[in-house]
Amino acid sequence: MAGAVHTDAYRLLRQELAGLRLAAGMSQAKLAEVLGKPASFVAKYELGERRLDAVELCVILKEVRADPELFFEKLFEASPDKL
Repeated sequence: MAGAVHTDAYRLLRQELAGLRLAAGMSQAKLAEVLGKPASFVAKYELGERRLDAVELCVILKEVRADPELFFEKLFEASPDKL
């Protein structure tokens, strides 16, 4: 699973999160500020240098006002059959 951060599905997750952030009109620094995290936090997960856990992902989706059902539907379709 160590390489999962480099899979197509995880790449899609990162791209979708970046797109949602931009659609919300937020810079990486602004989102990090709202989350109470250092400025590098958002950059690192968007670049794949840091993985997100489920709780972090939910908080981020709330802050960018994303529809979690739509977000996970797209990700679910792109997920591989096996880890």
